[in-house]
Amino acid sequence: MSSDNLPIEHLYFTETNLEQILENLDVVRQQIYPRLPTEEALEKEQNFPSVCLIGLGRCGSNIALDVATLVFNARTSYIHEMEYQEKVAQEREFEPVRWIRKHLPIEDKNRTKPVFLIEPIVMLGDLDKDIEGRIRFSNQQGRARFLNEYRKLQIMDLSEVHAGGAGNAPILGQYLAKIILNKDTASFQNDSWRRMHSYLVDSCGIKANQSRLYFYIFSAGGGTGSGMASEFGLAQQFSYLSKTFDYRSVQEQSSDKRHSFVFEPIFTSGICILPNISGHNLDISEALHINAGRLLTKYISEEWNFSYNEEREDDEIPADVMKRIRPWNAMMLISNDIMRYAEEEKGTESVDIDVNTMEKYANQYISQQIFNILTAQAVTSDYDEDYFRRAGIDIAETIRLDANDLFMSLAGPVAVAYAESVVSDSTQTEHVDIDDLFCRSIDLPHFNSETSAIEGISILPIESDRYRDAIREFREKQFDADYLNQLHFFKNCSSIVSIISLPRDYKLSFTALNQLKVHLNRLCPNTTLKRYALVIGASANLSLTTLIAKSPCLSDDFLTLMVAYMKRCFAKDEYRYSDDIDKAVIDMIRSNDFDDSHVEKFFNTYENPAKILDTNWYAIKPMYEKKYRELIEEQERFVSINDIRLDITNVKNAIKYLREIYRHRISKTNILSLNDEM
Repeated sequence: MSSDNLPIEHLYFTETNLEQILENLDVVRQQIYPRLPTEEALEKEQNFPSVCLIGLGRCGSNIALDVATLVFNARTSYIHEMEYQEKVAQEREFEPVRWIRKHLPIEDKNRTKPVFLIEPIVMLGDLDKDIEGRIRFSNQQGRARFLNEYRKLQIMDLSEVHAGGAGNAPILGQYLAKIILNKDTASFQNDSWRRMHSYLVDSCGIKANQSRLYFYIFSAGGGTGSGMASEFGLAQQFSYLSKTFDYRSVQEQSSDKRHSFVFEPIFTSGICILPNISGHNLDISEALHINAGRLLTKYISEEWNFSYNEEREDDEIPADVMKRIRPWNAMMLISNDIMRYAEEEKGTESVDIDVNTMEKYANQYISQQIFNILTAQAVTSDYDEDYFRRAGIDIAETIRLDANDLFMSLAGPVAVAYAESVVSDSTQTEHVDIDDLFCRSIDLPHFNSETSAIEGISILPIESDRYRDAIREFREKQFDADYLNQLHFFKNCSSIVSIISLPRDYKLSFTALNQLKVHLNRLCPNTTLKRYALVIGASANLSLTTLIAKSPCLSDDFLTLMVAYMKRCFAKDEYRYSDDIDKAVIDMIRSNDFDDSHVEKFFNTYENPAKILDTNWYAIKPMYEKKYRELIEEQERFVSINDIRLDITNVKNAIKYLREIYRHRISKTNILSLNDEM
């Protein structure tokens, strides 16, 4: 697709010179892989890791950094057979590190054990001039050594565009990201950004870049991460889908057959941290709720337009498809509230739980899920050369999910359910309470004292007290799911992906595996697609991760945040502080017929960012637009902040998406026969 025909909505810069892209990729490759000593080794081109984590904003960059640190620590522990030394430090050890040490035990040096050696590329970005200083001068134990040795960590220095934050306003974070991504990378003084852009945006899906899974980690309640993440995701999708319609011109540019154009599926996912919205004595800034609600509304309206909208004129027109792109294939939802439940389960009063503790628990929970997703899809080239030999794993015994599996299986909002059980080193099949394992995975978040893992579901289907009672009843009735499977969260689930991870020597019986499938079938009776991954040798415990797709948008938390944003930034004055809109949205989702004009009764045509920033908005808007004009001089490429406001169409599309999921059903297959008696 030529630049002359790009839709006005997306002016993202994409490098079209394949030789320049390959040159930039070579530089990135040399940065992340140490130079090999022999000439023979130098001739061997290293593949990029199959996974990339992109942490955006303060929260997102911290979490991505923690995940990378944990992976590095696990690798270091196994390769050098080293243990953490100071016993006093063990008392203060960061919770996720304890989980890693128990999840990947290293105490017995005489026995070959499985090793987790997948090392993703980690890209950190923030609208903060001092992001590198903040990371490098962190006082976390072992951080300095990690930063020196983990070469796959790349910091995106974007300070020449903006050296401060987004002021807790996602629309400003989005606008600044648009400036960064619309600006020709050759005009940046920072050479490293040009190369990072080629890796993340220009080359996604082609043969020369082997990365296939991209996880964007960010806080929905902030300004920088919440605003930047969807814009970065859209730029990547724009570049990726552009190749679908313009692949011949790219192939003709390649003079090197090793880098001939091979277009492959990628899977991208946002990992979205939702703010607290409930709890006793909990005083949370309303702006956090509004910011999160804006992101959720924007995402599901884009998902509706991309996947479901039957009103579009022609799917075969590339420009039409490019106008309807959404930032990620799926968006995993993890609520900060769940960390409070984990502490309450330990006996701590909610009023005594500090923000730092909750953030650390959130980091651990996300780390666990990323670990399991990575092991379920990793290719052999992601591991150390001696991995399978040392671990004694027969690769034929594993069932993996590649990027295309996830691409086809997961879409829209996704929730995570997780639990694990300790098993012995015996090669004999032992009894594990599969019923209990499954129940713990969908329970309110809690700590597993045996493994230091945080178990449970990432976002609650209904209010916590009601859900706690429902789980208790589920256990008391011998795991009868007749009530749970009527909750929209489970009843309207369209697809699930279950990842079962086993120790190398543990044999999961067919009966136990079948019991898990029975539980999932009963809990999610209308699921159209079920995928299972059986991973052997990547964990010391038996663990179960279930990804629940689409229906989480019908959960109480999701609806509450979305409607809170609509009331604050869209509602007409007479409805802004009443519960009329709350009731109207519920009615619009439930009613058989949907009338667009009903939405127009309650909402203005465009969102009003001034409702969050008060009078500052009118001073900020021209200042940021002046920045755009100075950094991108071509007048035809100018985008006003007004152009990126959400409008009433986004509200309508979001409601249409919720209606679609609310009505999800499956039809039972009837056996047809010509042999029936007449």
